[in-house]
Amino acid sequence: MSNGMETGEPLDYLILGANGQVGRELSRALQPFGHGRALGRAECDLAHPGAVAETVHRLKPKVVVNAAAWTAVDRAEEEPDRAHRLNAGAVAELAGACAESGAALVHYSTDYVFEGSGETPHGIDAPLAPRSVYGRTKLEGERAIAAAAAKAMVLRTSWVYAAHGHNFVRTMLRVGRERDQLKVIDDQIGAPTWAATIADTTALALHDWRRSGWADDRAGSWHLTAAGAVSWHGFAVAIFEEAVALGIMGADEVPQVVAIPSSEYPQPAPRPANSRLDIAPLEQRFELRMPHWRDALRQCLRSIAS
Repeated sequence: MSNGMETGEPLDYLILGANGQVGRELSRALQPFGHGRALGRAECDLAHPGAVAETVHRLKPKVVVNAAAWTAVDRAEEEPDRAHRLNAGAVAELAGACAESGAALVHYSTDYVFEGSGETPHGIDAPLAPRSVYGRTKLEGERAIAAAAAKAMVLRTSWVYAAHGHNFVRTMLRVGRERDQLKVIDDQIGAPTWAATIADTTALALHDWRRSGWADDRAGSWHLTAAGAVSWHGFAVAIFEEAVALGIMGADEVPQVVAIPSSEYPQPAPRPANSRLDIAPLEQRFELRMPHWRDALRQCLRSIAS
């Protein structure tokens, strides 16, 4: 990636949270967008008040893509102040700095801002009623962006995984080799979404937004997930099936995957039973076709295999 500050050229974009699952993929996907920098927590720690605003004012990027967040859903219940700082307080500072500087902002949010009932995908304007500390702090971040009146695009996503980092796919591959049987929840439904899909879609949407002159009809909230839906149990079964097909695991290594209700696996933070998000508005506005979750899973496992 080009470093605009070192070359003396204008900084076209700034990525925050560069070491996370989505941040790492953004560092790849946004390279054609111009001269950019990708900063991790060591270079810009959103936990420190004022740090993110100072960074924006100093580097003067034309676009900021914020992939930094508190994503430890259960720990947020125990450490609400820390979750609030990263997901709401720092986001308010970032949105304010972008509004002052004129930078466009892309920010990621979550299906957890919805109550999570029903069996149909949540629309982009559906009622917001988070049930967890994580969900409430992410919603506060969304509202802070709106209050700052920055030109901003909020992309809600769900069930994120990658070829790297800590996520459900990598956990299944690891524990699958260690155990003969796994119990996995089957009454929570959503769209597993590869971090690379999020990054590539962000790059395409950003290009379209910039080409439109930062038109208002591209700003606002959008839902960005893979197409289709599945339970965590169905996702686990698919992971093992694809892993065997790609030679990552032998058929004799695959454990029995037992479906259980959420009530048999209590967790500190309540999970949405329905995490489906309506991606049709995103596809229509930006002329995209989101990949099916199973096709994206296969691509991710190929990258792990290689």
